[in-house]
Amino acid sequence: MNRTPITSFRPDRDNHASRFRSTAAVLCLTALLGASLQGCVGAVIGAGATVGTAAMEERGIAGVTDDAALRIRLNGLFSGKDERLWRKVGLQVYMGRVLLTGAVETEDMRAEAVRLAWSAEGVKEVINEMQIAQSGGATGFARDTWITTLLKSALLFDKDVSSINYSVESVGGTVYLIGLAQDRAELNRVMNHARGMSYVKKVVNYVQIKRPPSNP
Repeated sequence: MNRTPITSFRPDRDNHASRFRSTAAVLCLTALLGASLQGCVGAVIGAGATVGTAAMEERGIAGVTDDAALRIRLNGLFSGKDERLWRKVGLQVYMGRVLLTGAVETEDMRAEAVRLAWSAEGVKEVINEMQIAQSGGATGFARDTWITTLLKSALLFDKDVSSINYSVESVGGTVYLIGLAQDRAELNRVMNHARGMSYVKKVVNYVQIKRPPSNP
């Protein structure tokens, strides 16, 4: 998938404009991802941690901000159209790629979710992994939450995996992965972690592998 290159600003030109744009990106990210924090001190600390974490990701602050804004737009579209879509459809957004998971009641609901996802500004790809099935209830939800939490923890403590570049979701024992791997070896480690989890039935991989830098 082709990506538009990020324009670099020379230090001897447009310094003021460059600083303004960087500040605007930080403020935008803070507003999108830090708004739920309570209290002035908590908001400042939480926003700083969020921006620092985003800067470490391959997609950078601008990419995290764009994906967060896109997720907000998608949630608004789903809840505005049918509250059941907002509740039942899982959303993973990474670099404009939208992965739809969850269990919906009818084929029409699944088709509507895909249509709404494509209608959102900034969407580059929609991956439909929604199932037509009844929810697994409280037990199924708890098990999926357990799988997701344990897998995220395993990736976090694996020194050979840049866990920050992965998004994980589990639905009905199926693990869905999306993000950006540094190389094939790292992706294999992530896949092995997922496959080794208890109660995991299948692992569906939509992770892309980072392209090596082009030779000058």
